[in-house]
Amino acid sequence: MFNRDRWNEILETLTSNWFRTLLTAFGVFWGIFILILLLSAGKGLENGIKSDFGDIATNTMFIWTRTATRPYLGMPKGRRFNYNLRDVEDLRENFKDLRFISPRNQLNGFNGTNNVIRGLKTGAYNVYGDYPEIIEQEPMDIIAGRFISYSDINEKRKVAVIGESVKTGLYDRGEDPLGTYVKINGVNFMVVGVYKKKSSGGDAEEAQKQIFVPFTSFSQAFNQGDNVGWMAITANDNTPITGIKEQIVSLLRKNHKIHPEDARAIGYFDLFEQYQRVESLFTALKVIAYFVGILVLLSGVIGISNIMLIVVKERTKEIGIRRAIGASPWNIKGQILTESIVLTLVSGMAGIAFGALVIYLVNFALEKLGPVDMFLNPSVSLGVIFTALSILIFSGLLAGFVPARSAIKIKPVEALRTE
Repeated sequence: MFNRDRWNEILETLTSNWFRTLLTAFGVFWGIFILILLLSAGKGLENGIKSDFGDIATNTMFIWTRTATRPYLGMPKGRRFNYNLRDVEDLRENFKDLRFISPRNQLNGFNGTNNVIRGLKTGAYNVYGDYPEIIEQEPMDIIAGRFISYSDINEKRKVAVIGESVKTGLYDRGEDPLGTYVKINGVNFMVVGVYKKKSSGGDAEEAQKQIFVPFTSFSQAFNQGDNVGWMAITANDNTPITGIKEQIVSLLRKNHKIHPEDARAIGYFDLFEQYQRVESLFTALKVIAYFVGILVLLSGVIGISNIMLIVVKERTKEIGIRRAIGASPWNIKGQILTESIVLTLVSGMAGIAFGALVIYLVNFALEKLGPVDMFLNPSVSLGVIFTALSILIFSGLLAGFVPARSAIKIKPVEALRTE
C-alpha cells in the first residue's frame, strides 16, 4: 500500500494547490498548538503551586490543643490541656497504618521570639524539640555535619542543628559552626549540623531561621517533662490520613476527657486534604485544556474533510478510470484516507513543533528574568505528545472517512462521462 508511486501521488495531490492546502492545514496546526499550549500552561501553574509544598510528606496532618468549650466528666469548660508522650504511644498502638508520629515542642510559640546567643551575637529563632523522623516529614538538606539521632534522644545530648540563616546571623563569614556552642534561653547546645530547606509558602528566608534539638534534651533543659506541644502525623502511602483523622481526634479526646462533640478543643491541619484539592483542581484544568484543544482541532478536521470532498469531486474522472482498470473500492478508499491522514499528521506535527518552541522560549525567559510566583517550568510530557499523535491519527481517519465513502460510490461509467 505504501509504495513509492502511492507517495508520489499523495504529494502531487497535496501540492497541486499549495494555498488551499496551507489554509486547510492551518486549522489542525492551530488546534494542536492550542492544546499543547494550554496543557503546558496548566503544568507550569501546577508546578508553581506544588513547589510551595516543597518535599514535605503530603500524607500528613498537624495536630495541637486548644481550649475545651464544653464541660465533661467533671472537667470544666474553658480549661487548657497538653498532649504527652503517652498519647504518642497510644497512637502507635491503635493505628498501625501510621508511618511517622513526631511529637514536637517549640520555644515561645510561632513568632521566633526566643533568644539565642553566641558570644557577642544574638538572634531570635524558632527552636524545636524533635525526634529524628521529622526530617522525613519536613525534608531538609544537611549541608554540614548531621541531623539529630536516636543516640542523641536516648542520651539526652544537648546538640543542635541550625539553619543557614542562623549560621549567617551568629557566625562570621567562613567560620565553621560545627563543634561550637550556642546558648538557647541560657542553656548551651553544641552545633552538630547545618541544614538548608526549600522555601515553604514562598518564604525561603524564614525556613532557614530554625534550630532543631533532641526532644528529650529540650524537655529536660526547658522543664517540659513529658508534655508534647503538637504532633506531626504521617500515614503510610496506601492509607490517606484524611480517612483516619477523625479516629485519631476521637482517641485524643478520650485520653484528655474532652466532650465527644467538642469540635474546637483539638486543632488540626490536614495537609493531605489540601493537597488533594490542588490535585483535583489541576485534573479539572487538564480536562478543560483537552476539551478546548480538541474542539479547536475539530474545526480544523472539518476543514480537511471539506477539502477532501472537493478533491474527490475534482478527481471523479481519475477515480472512474482507476475503477475501470480494476482498482478495488478499498484501494480508492485507502488512497483518500492516506492523503487525509498525511495532511493531518504533517500539519499537526508542525503545531507540536511550534508549541515546543514557544514552551522553550517561555522557559528561557523565566530562567533569565527569574521565577514568577505560582508559575514554574511549563512543559508537556511524552505521554501528552503520544496522546496528541493519537488524536491526530484519529482526526485524519475521521476527516477522510466521508470523502472516502463518497469516492467509492462513484460508478466507473458515470465517472468516465464526467468532463
